[in-house]
Amino acid sequence: MTRDNDARPGWGEPRAEAGGELLVREAPGLVEVAFHRPEKLNAFTDAMYDGLLELCARVAVDPAVRAVVVRGSGGRAFAAGNDIASFRGFTTGADGVAYEARIRRVLDALADLPQLTVAAVDGVCVGGGLAVATSCDLRVATPASRFGYPIARTLGNALSAPIVLRCAEVFGDPVTREMLLASRLVDAPRALAVGALVSVVEPQHLDAEVWSLVEGVRRAAPRTLAVTKEQLRAGRSGYDVVVDDERLAGAYGSADFREGVRAFLAKERPSFTGQ
Repeated sequence: MTRDNDARPGWGEPRAEAGGELLVREAPGLVEVAFHRPEKLNAFTDAMYDGLLELCARVAVDPAVRAVVVRGSGGRAFAAGNDIASFRGFTTGADGVAYEARIRRVLDALADLPQLTVAAVDGVCVGGGLAVATSCDLRVATPASRFGYPIARTLGNALSAPIVLRCAEVFGDPVTREMLLASRLVDAPRALAVGALVSVVEPQHLDAEVWSLVEGVRRAAPRTLAVTKEQLRAGRSGYDVVVDDERLAGAYGSADFREGVRAFLAKERPSFTGQ
């Protein structure tokens, strides 16, 4: 499923979902989903979108899951956007609006997960692939990975505003404008320089880098992560003192907070349960 020779133990055997176009494997507290159409650069099909939406619905209510990893199979692409053959049946603008609404539901479900989400990018990450990657909390990539939305030079369609704005939040406004208006792809070193990536590592070390991120999350307080993600999603414009005070009260009133204080004073590692 990956090109990694530096994988960590603990992952279970992958199981096929979405007709074999998604591969899902698990470790204690962790879930990984791989887009599995390597012969098509993992371009998305309706079944893949449906499968990802279903997986997010399951994970969102599973307190045992602390982190979700998203990646592509084959070593050439994270995902090269949507399978263009699916657009052949579009006859009106309303078809495109319905399509974008469907994609938006999938991306929102991924972005709204209370767990940490990590995109492990090895290769091309464009179109819908970039939309998925920017819906994750963190991204790591290999040096040859490239990112962009060259739709003005290829399909002549447009993206829904939430996708564009999410990209601007991750890559910054100037780079997002370059991607969309100049149809330029951004390489991994530049993506790292603008803060869109946590790190850039060689392909054989990609699994180890991802594991180093999620391993620590398995020991983190789930409520702290969930509250922080809610605050970041709301942003400064969405700040509401009453809502935020409720979040803070939930964290400070939790059993995990009491456990954290106890363990810190006892010089022990805390055991967080999400309660």
